[in-house]
Amino acid sequence: MDPQSTPLVDPSSPVFRAHLGGKLATLATQPLRDAADLSLLYTPGVAQVSRAIAADPKLAATYTSVRNTIAVVSDGTAVLGLGDVGPLAAMPVMEGKAVLFKRFGGVDAVPLCLQTGTVEELVDAIARVAPTYGGINLEDISAPRCFEIERRLQERLDIPVFHDDQHGTAIVVLAALANAARVVGRDPADLDVVVSGAGAAGVAVTKILLRAGIGHVVVVDSAGTLHVGRAGLPPHKRELASLTNQRGVAGGIAEALVGADVLVGVSGGTIPESAVARMSTDAMIFALANPDPEVHPTVAHRHARVVATGRSDFPNQINNVLAFPGIFRGALDSGARKVTEEMKLAAAYAIAAVVEHPTADEVVPSVFHPGVAPAVAEAVRQAV
Repeated sequence: MDPQSTPLVDPSSPVFRAHLGGKLATLATQPLRDAADLSLLYTPGVAQVSRAIAADPKLAATYTSVRNTIAVVSDGTAVLGLGDVGPLAAMPVMEGKAVLFKRFGGVDAVPLCLQTGTVEELVDAIARVAPTYGGINLEDISAPRCFEIERRLQERLDIPVFHDDQHGTAIVVLAALANAARVVGRDPADLDVVVSGAGAAGVAVTKILLRAGIGHVVVVDSAGTLHVGRAGLPPHKRELASLTNQRGVAGGIAEALVGADVLVGVSGGTIPESAVARMSTDAMIFALANPDPEVHPTVAHRHARVVATGRSDFPNQINNVLAFPGIFRGALDSGARKVTEEMKLAAAYAIAAVVEHPTADEVVPSVFHPGVAPAVAEAVRQAV
């Protein structure tokens, strides 16, 4: 069947026109005008550079594109809200990610979409191509596999490995929460937070909030609250249960939200208004499922003073692009071999600081604010 005749395809749509032929191309940084240029850029001149790098591999950072290039790696198993759509369908998203890296951080990024396999197979495949890159940005890999893949790659490679679905979201959530707490006049250490969702983003959000000294966190999945007495939890949820819910809150989302100050939704689905109505005065609701937030902003505003979503058509968009371009810019510039927890915290507070006077409608800066990526990059460099 001709793809142009597929019901899902509308060639006249601005969306399809914007993606026609893909969104990336190769750009040469040196001119190739004549035989003299050819002898410099390719044989015989290039052999001198290859010999030098073979003798001292560190020279690759100076004389190749490795110094400013990362791989955006996915197996297409958890793409946006679409789920397991495979590597080909993941390509438009990974190309888009590469465009964002270049536009906001000046980082060259190459989409690398792999046929899915076991954790070991994916780790081995990524590790084998890693010498070509200065960093690895993991993207849209299903949980809980993503946790093990990231951990193993961090142990195996000596370049930054960063799973953006986890840590990009977590960093921007912490930035927003730091400023939201200022708006409502609360000490973050005294906040009661409910995280709805225990997947990739939920795990990372919970951990960064705990590292930042947030007072009390309860995590809720589709079966209810996580707590140490709950049987049958997989390892990543067992770990969360041991770190959170010190008061032993049981039940579901409605019970968890009683008196809560903050709701962070990273689960999809719908949280009923009757549940958010039980939150504290001056509550903060970050309903981040996209395109359909767990609590619609019009409903959230009836019960919360600060509302954030993952959408661009409402104030306070929690968008990972506030974090990942600057994080990799800083990591590449500093020669960092890892993205550490200290770097993540520094990035979050740098994003928050860009908003000098936060309000209920501005707890994070616009993704187009020119100061965001440089501020994050500098914070990361200082934290190395």
